Amino acid sequence: MEPEIVLRECIKPSSPTPLHLKTHKLSLLDQVRGHGYFPMIFYYPFNQDNKNLPNPAGINLIVPERLQLLKKSLSGTLSRFYPFAGKFRDNLSVDCDDDGIYFVQARVKSSLDEFLDKPDLRSIYKFIPFDSTESSGSIAGLHVGKIQVTIFACGGFVICACVSHLFGDGKTLSSFMKTWAATACGSINDNEGVFANTDASVLFPQNNELPENATAEGMNAPFVKSDRFVTQRFVFDAKAIAKLKVKASRYSFVQNPTRVEVVSAIFSKSFKSGNPHKPVPLISHAVNLRKKSEPPMSEYSMGNIVWTTANTGCTNDEELGALVRQLREAIMKLGRDFVKSLQGEKGMMNICEYAKDEREARSRAEGKILFSSWCNFGLYDVDFGFGKPIWVSNSGVFGTIPKFLNAILMMDTRYRDGIEAWVYVTEDDMKILESSEELLAFVKLNPSPLE
Repeated sequence: MEPEIVLRECIKPSSPTPLHLKTHKLSLLDQVRGHGYFPMIFYYPFNQDNKNLPNPAGINLIVPERLQLLKKSLSGTLSRFYPFAGKFRDNLSVDCDDDGIYFVQARVKSSLDEFLDKPDLRSIYKFIPFDSTESSGSIAGLHVGKIQVTIFACGGFVICACVSHLFGDGKTLSSFMKTWAATACGSINDNEGVFANTDASVLFPQNNELPENATAEGMNAPFVKSDRFVTQRFVFDAKAIAKLKVKASRYSFVQNPTRVEVVSAIFSKSFKSGNPHKPVPLISHAVNLRKKSEPPMSEYSMGNIVWTTANTGCTNDEELGALVRQLREAIMKLGRDFVKSLQGEKGMMNICEYAKDEREARSRAEGKILFSSWCNFGLYDVDFGFGKPIWVSNSGVFGTIPKFLNAILMMDTRYRDGIEAWVYVTEDDMKILESSEELLAFVKLNPSPLE
C-alpha cells in the first residue's frame, strides 16, 4: 500500500477571521505541553453494508462529490475554529491570518477492506500528511493543523487529522472533527453557538518565564529514552472489560470501576509481574480538566486543558482493585481546587511546585509510563453524510527513536463497550506484555476492525 499524493493545498476559512481575533495567545498549559503533531485517523468504507457496490463508473462519480463536500464543509468549519487555519508565530502565539489548513489528497490502488482485514501498524503513518517545513527545526511558520484524505480504489476514504500539541489536546481535535462532520451534514446553522472557545488563554495566562524543568519535556527528561520502540494494539472487548471489572471489584474499597481504570490496572500489574525484581515504573495519567473547572469549561475549549496525575504505581500490592483505587485517588486530587490553583497570576508558581513534587516522585523509580484516554470522545459519531467510521485509529511507532517515552493511549472500540489500547514501549517492555498470561487472557492482539 503506497499512497500517491495527488494534491497539496491550503483550505481557507469560508469567511475571514475578525481583526480582533487575528492573534491567538497560547495558554500556560499549552506552554507546558510543547510542540509535536498527533493524529486521529478515521476509516470510511464506500458503502457501510458493503452490499450493492456500484460499478467503477459509479464510484468515479460519487467520490469527487464526497471529496468536494469534505473541502466545502472544512472551509465552513474553519470559520468557527479559526486558529486551525493559522500558523505559529512563535511558541506563545498563533497568527490567524486565514492562510488555511494544510490539506493533502492521496489515492491508493488497493481496497480499504484489504488493508483493514490485516491492519499493518507499520503502514498507518502513510495516511499522515507530511509538510516539508516540519523539518526546519523552528516552530515559526508551522501549520497548527493538517489534514490528509486518502481515497482507495473501492471508493473508501481514510481521513487523518493532525494538530500540534502546542495548540491543543485530544479533546480539542475531537471537537473540531465532530463540528466538521456536523457542518458537512448541514446540522449546524449560522445561529448556533458552536465556535472555538479561547477562554483558556485568559484563565491560564501565559508566562514566558516558565522554567524548562516545569514543562512536560523537562519533567519527563529522566525517563525519555533513545531506544528501539515498537507499537502493539491490545483490544479488550465488552466481555473482557466485564470480567476485569468483576475482578477489580473484589477489592473491598473499589466500587463501579470504569473501563479506563481496569485496563490501566491490568497493564500496570503486567509490567510489575513481568519483571518482579525491578522497581515498578511510575504510572501517570493525563486527565481532562474541562469538567473539573468551576464553572465547567466548554467542550469546545481550545488548548491543552489537561494535567497528569501525580505518579502512581509504586506499590507492592499486585491486586487489581488496589491499583484501581490508587489511580482513582490520584485523579480525585485533580479537582476544582487544583484547577483553580493553575489559574491567574499564581498559576506558574503552583505549576513549578507541582513539577517539584513530580521530580521527587520520579527519584524513586527507574521508568515511567504515561497513560492517556480518548474514550467517550464520540469519535465513532464523526459522520460526514456517508456513514460513520468503521474504525478510528492512531499511528504506529517503530525503530530507534530519540527522546521517546513509554506511553499507552486508550480509545473506544467501534461499539464503545470495549477499549483499544495503543501501546508504545521499548522492545524489551513489549516482550514483558506479550508474555503476560494474565493480560493475554483478556485481549486480542491487533485484530481486524472488520471482525
